[in-house]
Amino acid sequence: MKPKDRKIIHVDMDCFFAAVEVKHNDLLLKKPLAVGGRADKRGVIAAASYEARAFGVKSAMSTAMALKLCPHLTIVHPQFSLYKEESIAIKEIFSRFTDAIEPLSLDEAFLDVTTSELHNGSATLIAREIRNTILIERGLTASAGIANNKFLAKVASDLKKPNGQFTISPKFNLEFTEKLPVEKIFGVGKKTKEYMHSLDVYTCADLRKLDLLTLQQYFGKFGDRLNSLCRGVDHRPVKTHSVRKSFSVERTFDVDLKIEDEIIQGFHRVYDEFSKRFEASKHSESEVKGVSFKLKSHDFVLKTKDSISKKRIPDREEALNKIISFWKENKEPVRLIGFGVRLINPEKEDLQLELIF
Repeated sequence: MKPKDRKIIHVDMDCFFAAVEVKHNDLLLKKPLAVGGRADKRGVIAAASYEARAFGVKSAMSTAMALKLCPHLTIVHPQFSLYKEESIAIKEIFSRFTDAIEPLSLDEAFLDVTTSELHNGSATLIAREIRNTILIERGLTASAGIANNKFLAKVASDLKKPNGQFTISPKFNLEFTEKLPVEKIFGVGKKTKEYMHSLDVYTCADLRKLDLLTLQQYFGKFGDRLNSLCRGVDHRPVKTHSVRKSFSVERTFDVDLKIEDEIIQGFHRVYDEFSKRFEASKHSESEVKGVSFKLKSHDFVLKTKDSISKKRIPDREEALNKIISFWKENKEPVRLIGFGVRLINPEKEDLQLELIF
């Protein structure tokens, strides 16, 4: 089967965490709702309902900021066991339509329905039935994107939210990407977007004006991917077995850590939790190829530092010396500390463990 002949569906649940909370508590219906931590505990928003989004509330925002934008916002503490239960049930629904399922998180997945005979092989109609089944059986809405590759399917699933779907016919791939903003491309984050804008590159059409050699000069190996994606080409298959490439823990503190002794105490808590969870995981015997440290300052500026590892996790003293050295580069008050490793022989997909919301 040629990649261009694939039929890929990207299913994305609508405001999943918030929707699950509403499902289990009718009193939350139609209220501005956010799932996250308490403002007085330096909490962060994990998900927001559409009613809350209308006020500018969004995920990864501090709870304190969310309450400034929407003073009457209802905030509930996350119930991950409940979200996981719903996610498992939704994946079971997916399995009725195809075995080729690639979960991206609890609330979204890619499905390859290329060989399905349902609805005479119409991926559009299959996606519609999947969404209807989720609504009837789970009481939750989902949006979907349908295309012949993962990149466009994911972009398409966002176009008719909530509770809608959009299909991109393969013959329109090039036309569809013409005006697509570069930030919609996999791997283009804030810094890359800003760099592209400095080059007067704002859309996929702008990227196409740069030849492959120029893209490689500007973006390294990523230039090869950009050359394909800006033309609506993505040959990645749906992977039914994802791999874990890293294991990390981070902690947000109730009060900013301002002096070295506080940083030391804070890191000990992070290192203890990392050690406990890593030893309990199936990856405790995995070889480590790198170590990463993360510091988020009081003004939400996030800084990371990576180092090469000799196939082992640094002991407590070695790791502590590195984080202190990292902090001393600026000596700014710290609200979050993170520590993690990159694995050589990954078995499961990336997962970051947030200790305090």
